[in-house]
Amino acid sequence: MTAHRIVVVGAGFGGTTLVNSLRGTGAEITLIDRRNHHLFQPLLYQVATAILSPADIAWPIRRLFRDRSDVTTVMGEVVGLDKIAKTVLMAGGDSVPYDMLVIATGATHAYFGHDDWAGNAPGLKTVEDAVNIRRRILSAFEQAEIERDPDRRKALMTFAVIGGGPTGVELAGMIAEIRNGPIAREFRNIDIRNARVLLLEAGARLLGTFRESLSNYARRALDHRGVEVLTGEPVTGCETDRIAVGKRIIPCCTVLWAAGVKASKAAEWLGAPADKAGRIAVSDKLEVPGWPGVFAIGDTTTCKRADGRPVPGVAPAAKQQGKFVARLIRDRLAGKPESKPFVYRDQGSLATIGKRAAVIDFVWITMTGWLAWWMWGAVHILFLIGSRSRFSVAWGWLWVHVRGQRNARLITLMSPAWESATPMSHQSNLRAGLPQLLPSDPSDQRHV
Repeated sequence: MTAHRIVVVGAGFGGTTLVNSLRGTGAEITLIDRRNHHLFQPLLYQVATAILSPADIAWPIRRLFRDRSDVTTVMGEVVGLDKIAKTVLMAGGDSVPYDMLVIATGATHAYFGHDDWAGNAPGLKTVEDAVNIRRRILSAFEQAEIERDPDRRKALMTFAVIGGGPTGVELAGMIAEIRNGPIAREFRNIDIRNARVLLLEAGARLLGTFRESLSNYARRALDHRGVEVLTGEPVTGCETDRIAVGKRIIPCCTVLWAAGVKASKAAEWLGAPADKAGRIAVSDKLEVPGWPGVFAIGDTTTCKRADGRPVPGVAPAAKQQGKFVARLIRDRLAGKPESKPFVYRDQGSLATIGKRAAVIDFVWITMTGWLAWWMWGAVHILFLIGSRSRFSVAWGWLWVHVRGQRNARLITLMSPAWESATPMSHQSNLRAGLPQLLPSDPSDQRHV
């Protein structure tokens, strides 16, 4: 008898949790992802701000399931589904047959009708995004060091984060810590402590999904670190060297996007009902209407809690959904009565603002300050995969906490414009009075 074929598309929190929970079912499981690694996204901003390296928070998918003979890993891009043939269609013309299918393809950046801003204001969802942002931040200081025009230098030393949710708060806080840290002693022509860090939120307050008291604390903590928080006004323009906030024009060469997300194209593959963010509307058992045996979990779906509020797009929700669908599949394979509808259990929300400052809402208790910061760190280390990663991240944090040094300050994936225009010796050209040779657009990312 042929084994039941289960295909899982997406190796994020939901997909990997589901595959782990299907151990011992006797089914043949195929796990498909565009990348070869599983990523711990909650710490991705620490790669972007030069605290951690990508290898600290990412693990090869094949390594995770090397002891599972029932799991086949496929690196490739899904482009559609064939409902009649029950196959997953891959880029290049290949297809993967399934008896049951779980879509866990996550989400990407949403620019709310301004997709042309993407090149000037990158978001943070992948390792590539984090390395790109790290390059932009560090390169801005490097270019400012040899820039002679004071207006241009001021723009290079202005950093704007758009979006006041957890990612935006964490990015702005960390950029402020870079500016205020010991690397200021390493520059000769600029004082990076004069850099301007902006956090822009169109809503009335930061951390809109947190309690108002925690939102107020986050704002005070950012103010203390010298971050300029602007709320209540949307960004209306974003160019390579300036942004528009309402009617104000702010010279700025480094803009980071943390304002919203949209689902993958899974709803388009299925022709299924979706909300305005493209998330598939699933049943209370996370099954796609009109597609028997096809489930969707994580950020690519929308479903309601008992009180009518949507299940949030966070890692704990995706993991809970993965475990639920795994139990449901087990019951179906065994011919047992199906599980009750999915119920999301809120485990709380966490966000860090910088060293010794964080906010935690565990539903039954809230915390702020240094105690919340230590709790935040312990929770994140606990959920990392493997002892090596836990030790590496803990050591990196300890080093930054004690010495203030960031060990991952590498500028990689340089643009051709920078490489061709940057002279062999900055200092010799400055001493010789040679004209400025740097490109006018430091955000050129043609090879990124």
